[in-house]
Amino acid sequence: MAKSKYEYVKKFEKNDSLLPNTWLVIRVDGRGFHKFSDKHGFVKPNDQKALELMNKCAENVMNDIHDIVLAYGQSDEYSFVLKKECNLYDRRETKIVSTVVSLFSSNYVFNWNKYFPDKELLYPPSFDGRVVQYPGDNNLRDYLSWWQADCHINNLYNTCFWALVHSGKTETEAENVLRGTVSSEKNELLYSQFNINYNKLPEMYRKGSVLIRQE
Repeated sequence: MAKSKYEYVKKFEKNDSLLPNTWLVIRVDGRGFHKFSDKHGFVKPNDQKALELMNKCAENVMNDIHDIVLAYGQSDEYSFVLKKECNLYDRRETKIVSTVVSLFSSNYVFNWNKYFPDKELLYPPSFDGRVVQYPGDNNLRDYLSWWQADCHINNLYNTCFWALVHSGKTETEAENVLRGTVSSEKNELLYSQFNINYNKLPEMYRKGSVLIRQE
């Protein structure tokens, strides 16, 4: 940039460099995706094509940003793990987060017709993003374990909820049936009432999706 008398305004920019030698996790989250999924008629509780589209977006982000070594996704969220020694954009938080979010969002729109050729994209989807720094390998492992456990808990509930709704109950009635139930009771409900063995459902639904970079 050419020097001028106006260059002093650059001093107002915030220094947002992230700590060195820490795992960087960029979490991308769908904004208003409950409404988005309803408007576009996603299958409940899991729309395979929608999840595969999310996976494709994550794959393309990883192909573009080589510092990402692993990505984990579930529902309308994806977490991207950047290696400790990453020096992308001098580890500037806003640059890294905005780049990952914009790449993911643009890929979602760009690839929509490949996964939903018979559905018009009614309005642009949007995603927000944040970065979390983890100093140790155990911290990173526990983060990923936390989200995988979250995926299991939410999916088990949603599988029961939508099975009840599809059987004729209202959403309020389904909520009342499931209120206070534990995992074993939800599994029993699925098997006894709907002949669904939860453990045989696709792992992508129960555990989420993992992408790993192989050198």
